[in-house]
Amino acid sequence: MSPRLPRVTRCLSLAALLLAGPAVALELPLPSPGEDVVGQVRTVTAKYEDTFADIATANDLGYLEMVAANPGVDPWLPGAGTEIVLPTRYVLPPGPREGVVINLAEYRLYYYPKNEPVVYTFPLGIGREGWGSPIANTKITAKTPNPTWTPPASIRAEHAADGDILPAVVPAGPDNPLGPFKFTLGVPGYLIHGSNKKFGIGMRTSHGCFRMLNNNVLQLSELVPVGTSVRIINEPYKFGLSGGKVYLEAHTPLDESGNPSVVDKHTAVINALLKREDLANNLRMNWDMVRDVVAAEDGMPVEIAVPNATAGTAPVVSGLPPELQ
Repeated sequence: MSPRLPRVTRCLSLAALLLAGPAVALELPLPSPGEDVVGQVRTVTAKYEDTFADIATANDLGYLEMVAANPGVDPWLPGAGTEIVLPTRYVLPPGPREGVVINLAEYRLYYYPKNEPVVYTFPLGIGREGWGSPIANTKITAKTPNPTWTPPASIRAEHAADGDILPAVVPAGPDNPLGPFKFTLGVPGYLIHGSNKKFGIGMRTSHGCFRMLNNNVLQLSELVPVGTSVRIINEPYKFGLSGGKVYLEAHTPLDESGNPSVVDKHTAVINALLKREDLANNLRMNWDMVRDVVAAEDGMPVEIAVPNATAGTAPVVSGLPPELQ
């Protein structure tokens, strides 16, 4: 197996990041037309009392993406002096760069404001087992500050089975699971909202809605107008071009119910590449690196190919190693 190359470009102390105040969305400049990669991978040095949840919140990241980017590190006690990788470099999701785009497989929301050359990105909690989040093309239909929560009968029954009797209506405030703001989606029953629990952002913890850190949802509320398009996708393998090189970003695939999938990952990654018709021909592919990226699922873009001017029009899938055919 080919060694994974370091992808850290900048190192900051966690203390300095915490002094800067609560996390806000990553605001990143959009790349030039035809380019797909934004941001930079960074590192922080953990203090003794830090956990991945603390570091993720301070750096606008989700819990599972922190775990994926730091294999072998104890998420509850990384240890003083441990270098922690922050996976803050992204291949932009496939499809139009407009409105809100949610990619379930990476537990992340992207927002492209009109007529601005930037993209904002936030970590999300999504639907857990039995309560999968939808794949859909919809829009923001309403914005509500300080929402009340009327728990559906199914959720009240679930809580009652555990001895937790929910009221018919939960008033706005610190105990409200919708947090300080909610966006209503055109898909009935689904919201983007804050949370009264910090833990669970970047995980499968909700009843299908999209949970955000409270400061993140408040920032989004100032950016996104009613009527904004929302495209919800489930793309674990994202291919992108940057500086004449092709990158692959891999996440653990999720099935239609939001659970880790047992699909043929190699077939899935080839199919994802073939959807990018602008990339799927005339490439000199490093298949060993593709194999490593698919196996690692660490959520960080890795160079896997460069355009090959002598390749003619042969499809990229020709000459695949057996395990990738």
